[in-house]
Amino acid sequence: MKYMVGYQLRISDDFIEEIIRYKEHIYEVYFSWADFPNGRNNQLEHESLTLWEAQEKQIWDLQRLSQNGLKLNLLLNGNCYGRHSQAKAFFNKIGDTVDYILSRFGLQSVTTTSPLIAKFLKNNFTNLEVRASVNMKIGSMEGMDYVSHYFDSYYMQREYNRDLAKIKQLKNWCANHGKKLYMLANSGCLNNCSAHTFHDNLVAHETEISMMENAYAFKGICWDYLSDHLKKESYLSITNFVRPEDIDLYEPYFDAVKLATRVNKNPSRVLRAYVHKKYTGSIMDLLEPNHSGIWYPYILENGNISKEFGNTVLHCNKKCNQCNYCKEVYHQSLIKLEGYYANE
Repeated sequence: MKYMVGYQLRISDDFIEEIIRYKEHIYEVYFSWADFPNGRNNQLEHESLTLWEAQEKQIWDLQRLSQNGLKLNLLLNGNCYGRHSQAKAFFNKIGDTVDYILSRFGLQSVTTTSPLIAKFLKNNFTNLEVRASVNMKIGSMEGMDYVSHYFDSYYMQREYNRDLAKIKQLKNWCANHGKKLYMLANSGCLNNCSAHTFHDNLVAHETEISMMENAYAFKGICWDYLSDHLKKESYLSITNFVRPEDIDLYEPYFDAVKLATRVNKNPSRVLRAYVHKKYTGSIMDLLEPNHSGIWYPYILENGNISKEFGNTVLHCNKKCNQCNYCKEVYHQSLIKLEGYYANE
């Protein structure tokens, strides 16, 4: 299996070196650019670098990746572009940006949530693969067909990561229509999150929001939900991540697998775990978002999760209210960190 890895701006070159070290396992490196809204925070707003230093570091990093034969994917996957969404000036800016990146580093593909951006790219950059973002939540043949004139490939809706029948259905459709299918492996998001679209919109407008005197902070409803002791027990059944140990189960169905690493505190650890298909430690440390703080001083030890877990949930009937399998695995994997002496 080959992986898409998310670029993360770091002062050190450790992650860039790790990507280059494992380049035979890398399908693409995906990245956001400048002030374009994307599915994460603006990486150029770095606590230790000025805007210009951050841009120079990103350019240097992308140049190194390109020189080492790694292919690049540009993210134009903001959930909202506000008043610019249909503006000529906005599309001129996209065209100039793609031209620059193509000439400077090379570019294999663009991932977007906007059918209009996809249409613009198809009309003006015919050699680029245009990919539908995972944030579009495309999980049906109809959903792919509706936008098939705009997109060459799709990220499958993450909620179907453990549904083999659905995966086969989508793979067959893509094979019959000359499309590619990809999967996000290590999302920590809750399935069918009611506030996902709202949260993605906040992220798209984070620069404007940061300038306001705000009444509330919002980091997702998942934090409050999972803080309930009884809700924690359902964690494995209401998430969709695929463990490194189970990734081979997906080899026949996906052209490559995306790893979320753009905000992970240790992206090299994530990459190594999936390349080696093995990880010992808290499974949440491999995920974005990482909810491990809610469980502390306990962790879900990945090494304690049943070896059959991946295959079992991939074939199950999804009638979670009639089954305790995931809860049983949860309790088997839950351990307390050694050396924690707080009063109980």
